[in-house]
Amino acid sequence: MKSCGSMLGLPERRLPSAEFLLLLPFLLLLLLLLPAAPAPHRAAYKPVIVVHGLFDSSYSFRHLLEYINETHPGTAVTVLDLFDGRESLRPLWEQVQGFREAVAPIMAKALQGVHLICYSQGGLVCRALLSVMDEHNVDSFISLSSPQMGQYGDTNYLKWLFPTSMRSNLYRICYSPWGQEFSICNYWHDPHHDDLYLNASSFLALINGERDHPNATAWRKNFLRLGRLVLIGGPDDGVITPWQSSFFGFYDANETVLEMEKQLVYLRDSFGLKTLLARGAIVRCPMAGISHTAWHSNRTLYETCIEPWLS
Repeated sequence: MKSCGSMLGLPERRLPSAEFLLLLPFLLLLLLLLPAAPAPHRAAYKPVIVVHGLFDSSYSFRHLLEYINETHPGTAVTVLDLFDGRESLRPLWEQVQGFREAVAPIMAKALQGVHLICYSQGGLVCRALLSVMDEHNVDSFISLSSPQMGQYGDTNYLKWLFPTSMRSNLYRICYSPWGQEFSICNYWHDPHHDDLYLNASSFLALINGERDHPNATAWRKNFLRLGRLVLIGGPDDGVITPWQSSFFGFYDANETVLEMEKQLVYLRDSFGLKTLLARGAIVRCPMAGISHTAWHSNRTLYETCIEPWLS
């Protein structure tokens, strides 16, 4: 006798066999034991390298490290533990060589590039690294309250180092061969003695391209390998003087601050600053209410000025 389905021209449905019903529990168990499909791959965050400032150590950046781990989990962060404490007074070219040897292996393993976060004096060390390293692969260089155009101010650091000198006469020490053995003198920039600065500065005048030297063209080319320059600073810093130095502004001979776009190093594009700005590769992030020693521990500052660039 034909089934109703056959008589109506519909495909005939058969009941599962007894053997299949017996195997069904084992098939379900097998499905449960199979590994889940892999989650869609997310590109890893680029490694972050942190360079400290004058009298600092890696411990100073514990809060920054915590913030990065929370917002960008899995990021490889290296806080370089070199030239700590008083050793940070060593000549900056000596420090550049030491930091270069430390960052080169990290960069070599990071095929997609790295980020640099460099605080205070460390920002000048990092800018020199960008100049002298032919094959650097820095995506973002984050300059955190760094005296990029130099320092000219009576701060507690200065009074501790040179208790008998004021900013008006410190050039007598800093612009001597003996003075250039101190890191702070390597970027001491007295606007009232510009000729002495240009002739005596063994560091800042060179990386700024303010004085001719055989490596100027190569250093400019290296610096322009940089993907993005993030400048951070503010009016309540209390140490960087003038505070606009964090944004490549500085005093003229009358101690009037001229912004970056009015500086000769920008107008002449001596090391690539004007080219970077034209490329849209300079980000300026000024923030009020933050003192010099709080830049690397302020959560709002991190979320506003640092975290967006840690790709």
